[in-house]
Amino acid sequence: MKTMETMKTMAATQVVMRKPTEHDGAAMWQMVEETSTLDGNSPYAYLMLCKYFADTCVIAEAAGEPIGFIAGFRLPSDASTLFIWQIGVRAKHRGKRVAGRMIESLIKREACRDVRFLEATVTDTNAASRSLFQGMAAKLKTRCEVKACFPEHLFPKTDHEAEWTYRIGPMNAKR
Repeated sequence: MKTMETMKTMAATQVVMRKPTEHDGAAMWQMVEETSTLDGNSPYAYLMLCKYFADTCVIAEAAGEPIGFIAGFRLPSDASTLFIWQIGVRAKHRGKRVAGRMIESLIKREACRDVRFLEATVTDTNAASRSLFQGMAAKLKTRCEVKACFPEHLFPKTDHEAEWTYRIGPMNAKR
């Protein structure tokens, strides 16, 4: 039997997945600033994502505070593919399946009903993202194909690693 204190603790730590609003743009930007693995973008970019791409982005909240996000969009050249541009999870919430649950909530949305493939780009040293996408393919009982995307020489900074496309799918329409 659960005590009242246990139930309050569970409620306080429950993670809620929702669409972002433009009020979440600053929190998304801040989460990127807190990590060393994500490429930073202007705060304006996150405001735009929240305003114009909310149907394909996610905010994860615990106790009313943003703890993670997905920035994504459907490819203009192929609306059956959802491109996940960035996933960020605050350090103290990592290792708790927040990223995977955000993806799962996203692909269940009405806006993603016709999505059959997920794509993201990942560097060789980003073991967490490689594991996330390979694990998501296994959970969805589909393939995860990896192919070259952006070689190192295309980046203006000489220390940027090559980015590899991880393509998951085809996914079952009944998710």
